[in-house]
Amino acid sequence: MKKPVVALVGRPNVGKSTIFNRLVGKKISIIEDTPGVTRDRIYGNVRYKDYQFHLIDTGGIDGSDENFNQEIKMQAEFAIEEADVIVFVVDAKEGLTSNDLLVRDMLLKSSKKVIVAINKVDSKLSKEYIYDFYELGFSHYIETSGEQNIGVDELLECIVEDFNTYTDEPYEDGTIQFSIIGRPNVGKSSLVNAILNEERAIVSDVAGTTRDSIDTPFSYHGKPFVVIDTAGMRKKGKVYEKIEKYSLLRAMKAIDRSHVCLLVINAEEGIIEHDKHIAGYALDAGKAVVIVVNKWDTVENKDEKMKQFTKELRAEFQFLSYAPIVFLSALTKKRIHTLLPEIIKVYENSKKEIKTSVLNDVIADAYNLNLPPSFRGKRLKIYFSTQVSTCPPTFQIQVNNKGLIHFSYERYLENKIRESFDFEGTPIVLQFKNKGEL
Repeated sequence: MKKPVVALVGRPNVGKSTIFNRLVGKKISIIEDTPGVTRDRIYGNVRYKDYQFHLIDTGGIDGSDENFNQEIKMQAEFAIEEADVIVFVVDAKEGLTSNDLLVRDMLLKSSKKVIVAINKVDSKLSKEYIYDFYELGFSHYIETSGEQNIGVDELLECIVEDFNTYTDEPYEDGTIQFSIIGRPNVGKSSLVNAILNEERAIVSDVAGTTRDSIDTPFSYHGKPFVVIDTAGMRKKGKVYEKIEKYSLLRAMKAIDRSHVCLLVINAEEGIIEHDKHIAGYALDAGKAVVIVVNKWDTVENKDEKMKQFTKELRAEFQFLSYAPIVFLSALTKKRIHTLLPEIIKVYENSKKEIKTSVLNDVIADAYNLNLPPSFRGKRLKIYFSTQVSTCPPTFQIQVNNKGLIHFSYERYLENKIRESFDFEGTPIVLQFKNKGEL
């Protein structure tokens, strides 16, 4: 099922980012300290009751900005075009402004549902201008305070009232769904064609489902697959190609329905920051990843260059150190045969289950080999470990005080688990709980 899209729009400093963080449920519009992951977090997934939707936080629209008619206007147009529902955020403390009217004029041209969130209603003073906003001419008005969590549930109810409850529409059991993600012009469409034309890949005659991307079922060595091609999404004008970061929205929609993500890098251009932005969303979603270096036919001194490129990838993508790297050419189909076996391997690793007794032996050995440092006379103790889920493999570790967990020791335990079990291609999650905690 298609996951709806909701866009936050408005002029600068009305509290869009605060509402964004409140709806998503965590502060992800700031740069995280994960090594190698620096991104402008303008997308999130929202889960509310039995509903789910994508949330976009757009840049502030300011008509006095010299560049308004270019990038900022394109951001707003993209959000309006892509969104099923638009939340128009205004500032109750400052009242109606010329920039609000500018946004209003843009939204009135659309046929989308618009909800006016009158934000910063957190004092008697801020109610002074509320009724001025009814001049905007929309049907839905909700008083909110993102900062103080006022009106957020009412806003969510209004957003989802016309949505269907979200349910996955899985293909038959055992079907491996993989998406091809990456920035524009890295060869995603060519890679899809190369995979489907590979002599051992048999394309099904079942029509692909056109949603936000194109799904193509096929079989390989008797195994059912679905490739989700983000490059197949409709493009309504050059405006979208000029806003490179919005290709993330296409990637996110495909990532949601994937078991494995193929992150495609252009060998000619090398690694750029936007590649890491897109990879970060696959990481956040807990998906297995294969890094694909495409256009390898254009590279000279391939053996030497492969070592150099691998070194650069490991340095730039430290947060994906577990992901296998495949070098190929979609155009010439050189080394294309190496890709599907890697997809199968990382998929199976993401579903791997470890016996509790074996896991406890590994964790106990790791603990005794390297005791965690004491802090204020207290030392971390580990009592019991068990795997609680797959995709990604998630391990719950019972301790005396989870406040004593240092990120470096958590990383040490993860490395020891990876040394003992083959989890290549998949993230793993460690959850620490105090003894007796539910």
